[in-house]
Amino acid sequence: MSPGVIFAIVSVIAIALAVFLLFFYRDWRRSRELDRPFPDSWRETLHNRVPLYRRLPAALRKELEQRVQLFLAEKEFYGCDGFVVDDRVRLTIAGHACLLVLGRSYSDYDEIRSILVYPGAYHVIEPQQHGMVVDMSHQVRAGEASTLGRVVLSWEDCEQSWLDPDSPHNVVLHEFAHQLDYLDGSADGAPPLSGSQASHWQETMSRAYEQLRHSLSHHRDSWLDPYGATEPAEFFAVLTETFYQQPRHLHEQQPEVFEVLCGYYRFNPLDFTVDSRTRQ
Repeated sequence: MSPGVIFAIVSVIAIALAVFLLFFYRDWRRSRELDRPFPDSWRETLHNRVPLYRRLPAALRKELEQRVQLFLAEKEFYGCDGFVVDDRVRLTIAGHACLLVLGRSYSDYDEIRSILVYPGAYHVIEPQQHGMVVDMSHQVRAGEASTLGRVVLSWEDCEQSWLDPDSPHNVVLHEFAHQLDYLDGSADGAPPLSGSQASHWQETMSRAYEQLRHSLSHHRDSWLDPYGATEPAEFFAVLTETFYQQPRHLHEQQPEVFEVLCGYYRFNPLDFTVDSRTRQ
């Protein structure tokens, strides 16, 4: 066989391998992962620590399990300040995080690579510029998201997600909502949308955001955690918490906002249905 023929064969094999790795490997790897049985111990942990899981119909519980299975296979967890990450921690975080993509494509989480878990609220030092002066601000946080594909969480705050399932606060939902917001490259309170859905989102959310800020400025009772009035990105994250934690309250107070979120998440937390027409 001539060197030219050998070179051609090697080139074809290399191109075929490159095409497989680029376009098909991820789906192949995920298919193999989902062929593995979902451990009963994992199912028990989800049942105990993700309150919404046990209320889902059987078909949606299965869908959530598959997303959790992929999440645990693909994301790296790191314990910080001596915290030990075990299956209990991974499943609690993954179970709540994957609720956000229960009706959406799991690929929304492709850019998330690592989850850092502190035992409790943690301290950060962040530069803040005031004109020509830069100060170092000391902050205490329960969680944060990053465009670098990293999510940081306080385990003490994560535990509240199942210890107090009716609370409006859920740090896992909050930070992973930020990750969805980052999908278009900016944290502006509007995840990637197109066409009429984008314009309807902008109109509905802008009106609700201004209503919230107006109510707070006049010292009236707020229909949403006041932190949501900080900026549009926080408004979306806090709305997401309320949508999953207190859906009836949100539906009663802001029915149009509730419907817009149903359209985005392709999931209705009141009747536990997904929009199969738009599912990917």
